[in-house]
Amino acid sequence: MHSSHPRLAGELTFMALLVLVSVFLLWTSYEISSFDSLAAPGSFPMVCAFAMLVTGLINAVKTARAKLNLENGETWLQQFGRKVTPVQLIAFAVLIFLYMLGMEYIGFLIASYIFLAASMYLLGSRRVVLNLFISAAVLVAIFIVFRTAFSVVLPAGSLVGPFLPEFLK
Repeated sequence: MHSSHPRLAGELTFMALLVLVSVFLLWTSYEISSFDSLAAPGSFPMVCAFAMLVTGLINAVKTARAKLNLENGETWLQQFGRKVTPVQLIAFAVLIFLYMLGMEYIGFLIASYIFLAASMYLLGSRRVVLNLFISAAVLVAIFIVFRTAFSVVLPAGSLVGPFLPEFLK
């Protein structure tokens, strides 16, 4: 017999999101061909989304029935913040957002260099000189592969692009 486990902080939230995504996927797959026949293009995605919805609902009910396991006298919100959204995760998400913005203005090379070095530091590597060297080496390799092998033009950036040498554009 399967024994139930205590509910963890954020587990019910995750299950609710899974159910909502399943409903969205079921609706969008229905929009493909509105289940005209079993061989219709949307049939297989609808079956998959329906299975995902049913299992998601079953697990959401099981999760909602489980007792919330709070540690050290914390509230649900405190435990959620400590376990599900730690500061390092939030900082990395902000770093990714800044990287996306930076690519538009300062280009792929500079934004990627800053992102790689900063992310290595954020993830625990405190050897700054080594981080800077590795970031540069990785970018050189990426640049060579994408420019020569794949002939991909990497974004130069609206602020920096006009001042870059032609071979870096």
